[in-house]
Amino acid sequence: MKNRPPYALGSVDNALLVLHMLRDRGRVQVTDVAGELGIARSTAHRLLSMLVYRDFAVRDEDHTYLPGPFLASAPAIPGGSALRDLRARARPAMESLCARVQETVNLMVRVGTEVRFLDSVECPRLRHVTDRRGTILPAHLASGGKALLAALPPGELLALYPDLTARDRAALTRELDEIRLSGLALNIEGTERGVSAVGAAVRNGGGAAVAALSISMPSDRFVADELGTFVEELRHAVSEAERALAGFPG
Repeated sequence: MKNRPPYALGSVDNALLVLHMLRDRGRVQVTDVAGELGIARSTAHRLLSMLVYRDFAVRDEDHTYLPGPFLASAPAIPGGSALRDLRARARPAMESLCARVQETVNLMVRVGTEVRFLDSVECPRLRHVTDRRGTILPAHLASGGKALLAALPPGELLALYPDLTARDRAALTRELDEIRLSGLALNIEGTERGVSAVGAAVRNGGGAAVAALSISMPSDRFVADELGTFVEELRHAVSEAERALAGFPG
């Protein structure tokens, strides 16, 4: 018999019950959650806001909450040990990079047409991009996602986006060609207002692009005078991470 834990955390239990509601109903509002759980509207709003932040929910223009991309996504890497290994190997390079540039550093992998944030090292500055672990974004918009798409053979890339118009396909191909030449991808407020990033693919010893690193920051600090420094430091971190990932499977 499954019994309630003796030291159950009410806030955690409420968050999990909201996930059940999203799964079963498909859409909920703050008043639904407050009434179902017997909590204040402000508490229900905070619960839903945190689920949105972690991609378990999304909010539409009518202030209705729907299941987020995390609930429908496939595992990032088959097998939890591979995921832990990737994060552990890349973490020292991420921490060093964050210390050098004083901006938040992220590790991500591509899953189909999405990019999944596996780890973040937050910048210690008062105003900074916060932890993005668990975030799922369209790969063709995120800097790290673009870098990973650019590493794909043309046929495999086009197969991911069969419904693109000829114009959109040409634009995507052109952008990825430029990324392929430079090895760097930019995201200037393409996924989040006020946030910009530069990313690059990280390859294992066999040359396969297994992940990407990005530096993300408030857009007003993403200026031309500093971009060269960010690029140089990112390249250095990628080299460090690639040495650590020499034996990682592709």
